[in-house]
Amino acid sequence: MLIERIYDEDLAQASYLIGCQAKGEAIVVDGRRDVAVYQELAAKNGMKIVAVTETHIHADYLSGTRELAAATGAKIYVSGEGGPDWQYGFDGERLYDGDTIALGNISIKAVHTPGHTPEHLSFLVTDGAFSDKPGYLLSGDFVFSGDLGRPDLLDEAAGGVYTRFAGAKQLFASLRDKFLTLPDYVQVHPAHGAGSACGKALGAIPSSTVGYERLYAWWGPYLAANDEQGFIDELLDGQPDAHAYFGRMKRENREGPAVMGERTPLPELSTDIVAAGLAEDTLTFIDTRSNGEVHEGTVARSLNVPAGKSVASYGAWVVNPETDKNPLVLLAKDQEQAQDMWDHLVRVGIDNVAGYLTGIEGLPTFTPKLIQPEELDGFDAAMVLDVRNKTEHTAGHVPGSYQLSGGRVMWHLDELPAGGTIVSYCQSGVRNSVAASALRRAGYDVVELDGSYAAWNSWQNSVPAA
Repeated sequence: MLIERIYDEDLAQASYLIGCQAKGEAIVVDGRRDVAVYQELAAKNGMKIVAVTETHIHADYLSGTRELAAATGAKIYVSGEGGPDWQYGFDGERLYDGDTIALGNISIKAVHTPGHTPEHLSFLVTDGAFSDKPGYLLSGDFVFSGDLGRPDLLDEAAGGVYTRFAGAKQLFASLRDKFLTLPDYVQVHPAHGAGSACGKALGAIPSSTVGYERLYAWWGPYLAANDEQGFIDELLDGQPDAHAYFGRMKRENREGPAVMGERTPLPELSTDIVAAGLAEDTLTFIDTRSNGEVHEGTVARSLNVPAGKSVASYGAWVVNPETDKNPLVLLAKDQEQAQDMWDHLVRVGIDNVAGYLTGIEGLPTFTPKLIQPEELDGFDAAMVLDVRNKTEHTAGHVPGSYQLSGGRVMWHLDELPAGGTIVSYCQSGVRNSVAASALRRAGYDVVELDGSYAAWNSWQNSVPAA
């Protein structure tokens, strides 16, 4: 048996390819939409992808289940659990608690583990060539290394009302009745790692075991004492802000993400064509440089989505394909980088990219306004906006500032002043530059606190006491 973990650092998301080497067949679990990585991995190991499935209706990325099935002819399996409100809207064989997918000597058993979501399945894997007992659990967003999938996302991102309490109770029961009944040696392979907003304390370790989590995870003592209320209180306390785009992911993943098919390579565009599109507001420019470079001058009305490991995350903060219909133009050093950034963007359903440019010369430019920490007290701001997470704000913030995380700002403009100047900040300036660029494009007058909270706090600590 082969188990390969494919990890996306951008979204802290893990998918898995499980293959039977004897039969040359493989299944992909929780795949993403840029599917070449799975096809290449299968080909490298002499396997054919014959099945695709997922643990639940995801909120943080757009599922590649339909995309991979269309590319390979693989059969789709999805959860049939969760009741009528949580049924998938596209074709695929429904799996229920105890159902099994067979790949040669490998048995993959669906285990209904509700809590994070009502329909959630985990997959218990048995390598029949080695043992008749299960040895591996693909736990999805149920159990992470050191943490659990949060049960409040339906409230935070899908329009639910107080579903978090029922979800927390379900999670307690799933741990008690399903997870903790497994042998301690069973390996646990979760769908997320550190940095994901699907929990509050995810470990960076890629896998764990049932026994290790039973003994050392924060929730272990609550289960050992059968303390459901204590478990619920601890679970729901201090969860990070859920990004607003999660709601769109939930809807699209439930209905069935659009199948892109084979994508043609992104073309390099001419400066004249891009300049004309910007003037007519039929294109949106994405400045992918660092916030420091952007502050020296950027394209007018552009969005700052810095290249690197968070293109999908930051892109989904500032581009909403349901309302933003302009094709995007990416700033990239070459075609390879542009294509890589597009791969990241399609993971969150941002498909409409026209092409790329390698520089901003010949385009209309402007320089974002900055304010120094020592100038803030005397500045007439309509709002000082903290775009960090609420937990960061609670730990320390500029006095009088209003907290609204960067992943939620553009969906909560009604909380911002209609006029005047907004001074915005994050911790170091990266997230602030992303959020500020979107607010400027929407017509707000924004001044960024240079160096953000770290610089302001350092300045405060350097001021002699009165």
